[in-house]
Amino acid sequence: MDPLSTVIKFFQDCGLFIYPSALIMALGVTIAIERFIFLSKARNENRKVWAQVLPLLQKGQLRDVQSVAAQSDAAVGKIVSYGLTRMQSPGRREDFDAAMEEGMMEIVPRLEKRTHYIATFANVITLVGLLGTIIGLIKGFTAVAQVNPAEKAEMLSASISIAMNNTAFALMVAIPFLLIHSFLQAKTSEIVDGLEAAKMSFLNLVQRLKLEHAAGKG
Repeated sequence: MDPLSTVIKFFQDCGLFIYPSALIMALGVTIAIERFIFLSKARNENRKVWAQVLPLLQKGQLRDVQSVAAQSDAAVGKIVSYGLTRMQSPGRREDFDAAMEEGMMEIVPRLEKRTHYIATFANVITLVGLLGTIIGLIKGFTAVAQVNPAEKAEMLSASISIAMNNTAFALMVAIPFLLIHSFLQAKTSEIVDGLEAAKMSFLNLVQRLKLEHAAGKG
């Protein structure tokens, strides 16, 4: 039997419970692809904008920094913009930090959005697979009770094999989903850590510029 026929037979043997399992798998895969593309794009844009902003910050060209940040949709650009806006009014480093942290609180949920559904789908599809197995076993034992004793062993073996297909399919989907969820979480954490590092660099550079400005006046 060729692989395609094996797969088709496997799905047919699973019964009706394969349909909700397949739907959950499709939703999970769609979310995983969307999140991977979104996070990859966000990381690349952050790196690109920060590579433009950092040299300008080091030179004290805050107007150019503001221009770059304002034109960018990247998360790091928004955080820098928050900090520069707060700098228009006098305040301590803690005030600027709080303003940029406010920007982080707005951005981080967007990075984490929908990722948790993948872990939820992994748990749900496992339970659906188990339910399909249990229903299949109940049907199998019910059918076996009504047949000739000589055929019981063979029919029971076939029924158990079919019922187990539901759990097998669920686990084949759930295990990769849990790995994908961990991978996306790690990717999100990497971006958040990068934003935190950029925020600290920005605050340190701004503090240095203010001290140099004050020393120049003195």
